[in-house]
Amino acid sequence: MKVSYFPGCTLKNKAKDLDVYARKSAEALGVTLEEIENWQCCGGVFSTARDEVATKLSSVRALKEAASKDQPLVTVCSACHNVIKQTNHAMQTDKEFASKVNNYIADGVYEGETEVYHYLEMLRDVVGYDELKKKVVNSFKGKKIAAYYGCLLLRPNSVMKMDDPENPSIMEDFISAIGATPVVYAKRNECCGGYIAMESPELAKKSSNAVIENAKAAGAEMIITACPLCRYNLIKNGADIPVVYFTELLAEALGVKEDTNA
Repeated sequence: MKVSYFPGCTLKNKAKDLDVYARKSAEALGVTLEEIENWQCCGGVFSTARDEVATKLSSVRALKEAASKDQPLVTVCSACHNVIKQTNHAMQTDKEFASKVNNYIADGVYEGETEVYHYLEMLRDVVGYDELKKKVVNSFKGKKIAAYYGCLLLRPNSVMKMDDPENPSIMEDFISAIGATPVVYAKRNECCGGYIAMESPELAKKSSNAVIENAKAAGAEMIITACPLCRYNLIKNGADIPVVYFTELLAEALGVKEDTNA
């Protein structure tokens, strides 16, 4: 199976290994990630201003290219996913906004027809966690792992529609699929403070530490996340247990992690 792929800025620069883990793991599961040609930054944050068009054009172009190939568009970074999914929703539901965007693009009309998946959704809904279990060669049995969702992966629920934003299970089910024991804790959906790290580093550190300590108190030996910024912020602010991007854990479970270093 082939899908269009939007890696995003962080995974093509500061976190290239996480992108490679995603690609190698997908191949091991029978999915080829075809990177969108000439993609640009998603914008980082979705602006709710209806007259803000320019920052959303790169997302629409990526969506439009996927549509031209009749492929779903897969993202890995939760921030990229949030922006692209919300932009796609706006193209589907806001005729005035869609008209302005299509006037800018000028080479055909896009109306939001592309299906957008986060990589975790692809694992759950396309590959299937039962199939993933069959492919695991390095089980994490006995390991207690806490999922950290952060702010952007599940919200706003009316658009993202990935999971229950208050009591999600998509990452816990992933943890179970690779053999580990998921740890559920109160602050798994709380903000890590990443977006205020420059303005108020102390408040960002307080937010991150609250997440880390809460996970540890629940018995976690490791935290996994689907947001590169969350991972960076938790590590930067002194996490004393491993904070790992989910694609790295997936690559290790599937036995392809060493291949990425070849």
